[in-house]
Amino acid sequence: MRQLNIAVVQMEPQLGKLEANVGKMADMIANIATQQAVDLIVFPELSVTGCEGGSRFSQFAQRVPGAVTNILGQHASEFGIYVLIGMAEKEKVETVLYNSAVLIGPDGAPVGTYRKVHLPAEERLVFRPGYKIAPIETEVGVIGVVLGWDLAFPEVARNLVLEGAEVLVVPAAWQAQESDMWRTLLVSRAYENGVFVAAANRIGEEPSYTFAGQSAVLSPRGEVLAALEEPEEGYVMVRLDMDEVRQVREDSQIILARQPGAYRAIVRKY
Repeated sequence: MRQLNIAVVQMEPQLGKLEANVGKMADMIANIATQQAVDLIVFPELSVTGCEGGSRFSQFAQRVPGAVTNILGQHASEFGIYVLIGMAEKEKVETVLYNSAVLIGPDGAPVGTYRKVHLPAEERLVFRPGYKIAPIETEVGVIGVVLGWDLAFPEVARNLVLEGAEVLVVPAAWQAQESDMWRTLLVSRAYENGVFVAAANRIGEEPSYTFAGQSAVLSPRGEVLAALEEPEEGYVMVRLDMDEVRQVREDSQIILARQPGAYRAIVRKY
């Protein structure tokens, strides 16, 4: 039986205070990894910088690999785990910025980067949209990243699952006023794809937003396995039976279909 011990972190990043945020994340990694066995820790969207950086993101953004991934990579390496962080990423051309999620491996080096494809209007003023939707193969399973508002677009999760994703991780900065939609979409993405969903949503306030929290881990049947109901810092830890993905798809007769020349579909037979 293959198992994945996954922790999703709910935290309040401080806007523009990279050193403090990275320090808090490092402390959380150490706290989680020393208390129980863990394979993957997931942090929220833009957990390194905060969300409303505006033009200051040109100063906040980091390269991958770079200082931030090196620091957190040391902690990932110390405990031999995977760590997913949300950050503003810059290219070699420093004016090209992305809202990214970076997966750091147990050797301390980045093993994959996902750049958010669906950007809300205010993010389009700062970031370029990503263009590649592909899962990341790891020693603990095939991981698909759905970043923030990407959750509202079923094609993202669907394409990741069609490419083999067994777990969808959702680093997010979802607003409190849309918390009902947040919960509904998490259940939908898990159930319609027969896949685990592990969602780390931030909390706190910035000038224009209040964030929902409600981080959670869901089963391939859409059941909530664990959740943080209150808007406070913490984490939930769940041991996932990775064989359940295959079993659920067999029981529900979910067919992952690739139709030549046609729309790629997931069909659930009843």
